[in-house]
Amino acid sequence: MERLERVLIANRGEIAVRIIKACRSLGLKPVLAVSEADRESLGARLAERTICIGPPPAHASYLKPDAIVAAALGTGCQAVHPGYGFLAENAAFAEACAEKGLIFVGPSPATIAQVGDKLAARQMAKEANLPTIPGSSAIGSPDEAETLAAKMGYPVILKAAGGGGGRGMFVAQGPDDLGRRFENASGEADAAFGDGTLYMERYIPNARHIEVQILADRHGNVVDLGERDCSAQRRYQKVVEEAPAPDLPETIRQELRDAAVRLARHIDYQNAGTVEFLYDAGSHAFFFIEMNARVQVEHPVSEMVTGVDIVQEQLRIADGAALSVETAAVETVGLSGHAIECRINAESPDDGFAPQPGRITLWRPPEGDGIRLDSHLQSGDDVPPFYDSMIGKLIVHGADRAQALARMADALARFEVEGIKTNIPLQRFLIGHEDFARGAINIRWLEDVLLPAYQTRAV
Repeated sequence: MERLERVLIANRGEIAVRIIKACRSLGLKPVLAVSEADRESLGARLAERTICIGPPPAHASYLKPDAIVAAALGTGCQAVHPGYGFLAENAAFAEACAEKGLIFVGPSPATIAQVGDKLAARQMAKEANLPTIPGSSAIGSPDEAETLAAKMGYPVILKAAGGGGGRGMFVAQGPDDLGRRFENASGEADAAFGDGTLYMERYIPNARHIEVQILADRHGNVVDLGERDCSAQRRYQKVVEEAPAPDLPETIRQELRDAAVRLARHIDYQNAGTVEFLYDAGSHAFFFIEMNARVQVEHPVSEMVTGVDIVQEQLRIADGAALSVETAAVETVGLSGHAIECRINAESPDDGFAPQPGRITLWRPPEGDGIRLDSHLQSGDDVPPFYDSMIGKLIVHGADRAQALARMADALARFEVEGIKTNIPLQRFLIGHEDFARGAINIRWLEDVLLPAYQTRAV
């Protein structure tokens, strides 16, 4: 590394541990910013140094730009890695880092702002000749929404212009529920993002969620690391991801990858990013929906099938180096085998997915060929009640999808957690379902098919 020596990690949990390991692999010194609740976390034990930035609630610690910038400067860091969530896609935070001479491990503040505005992102996708779902510009009232929906045709989906992660998204099947959905979406968007602006798109009932991982440096190199299928979702939150996407025509697969690279080049994107699409399995058409300007939760499945360490590449790019991926010149990386990731959450599917904070009395993850666990927990650790419920990511790799499915089923069966409830039983049920085995699911499948079957299963 040329300029970097010490990196502040402005995050927690498994992604903090993941970044610490990447830093150490590159000879960098990781410093971890922690809330009071995370002083004794695994990340705190692994980092070279920790610095407390505030009380447990995220708004008083992990979401305080000034505190994080001060922590970076006070510990002699040259860069800040935001991970995902919290301030990872906050353009003002990236700008605040730049103003103090800190390297933000991600794209430029201008790029973050551009892709973070979903309406602006739709426009840039059109300029790059990517297909977009028929939709509207900003909508100012329920009456305006009804007029537009009548022209567009029902069902429609309302989306937050400044949001992501499934917040502020509601489907309206007809004019009778559009007004109520508009108020719900606007209120949720305002609460989550401080902006209640909505736009509307035609809703695609049989849609799959497919995304393409890209890497780009400041030297003009752009490469894609293949696509991921993230269609197993609950309330627009991903539950299982895999790479490559199953049952996808090869021509569509290549068109998706080409489109992602084309968009990254069009906006002069730098660092890691993900271009997300909806794929209509009936018509074999795909549509751009958004671009995420950060590392994704599901990045390990792309790493497993390409052999590329995405977080290390992020740090190299931020330091001004060219991509180390040998095939960057041809804009594509070959894939090897198949990988699946199951998100392990501290929640109880049998109790309405209620969060399950508490002390883990036994944490015995599976081990073996092709098995990887990204987590920050060990036996005796506490799961605090202040943050997202994800406590780990179980990833498997196989020579093909059949072997990967078998390995995941076996790994989930051997994953022992006591002291709190987790969603492992649901994940086992999902992986063993014949629809998932055939790759015959869409983004509504988990809620409409799997959960009813799970709730009536024989126990």
